Amino acid sequence: MAFERGSVLRGVAAGVLALTVLTGVSACGGNKGGGTFTTQSDEPGFHPFRGRGGGKAAPQSGAIGVNGFLWRASLDTLAFMPLASADPYGGVIVTDWYTNPEKPDERFKATVYILDTRLRADGLNVTIFKQVKDGSGGWTDAAATEQTATDIENAILTRARQLRLSNIKN
Repeated sequence: MAFERGSVLRGVAAGVLALTVLTGVSACGGNKGGGTFTTQSDEPGFHPFRGRGGGKAAPQSGAIGVNGFLWRASLDTLAFMPLASADPYGGVIVTDWYTNPEKPDERFKATVYILDTRLRADGLNVTIFKQVKDGSGGWTDAAATEQTATDIENAILTRARQLRLSNIKN
């Protein structure tokens, strides 16, 4: 009885081995279908790392996403204030608190938004924050005059026009 059981197991093992070999060999066969394949980049629809739609993504250039003259002029105009962050692709410049040595009881912070790729007055937004020292030596928020933000916007626009004119002459 033991002899018959062993030969049955050997027969099953040989059958499984033969089936595995045949499956492997059939997988090596060539594709006789058409010569066109759809790749993932050609499929229409939403692709989280590529954006919407099908086809190839638009070529990216190395240029910043905002007007270069406004960007440079903003950095030049706010150079006296410590820079906290600057995003040339989003067009946002944030300064850290600046204390005027002549008035140590008040400090200012600026945020500049460049909203357009064209050199236009409405493509620029400046927000000024002000804090004053209270009696205990802490800083409290105070209202900055709207004229301060307007003056900084005008200074940035004037500098941007100067940069543009110097670029045209060269």
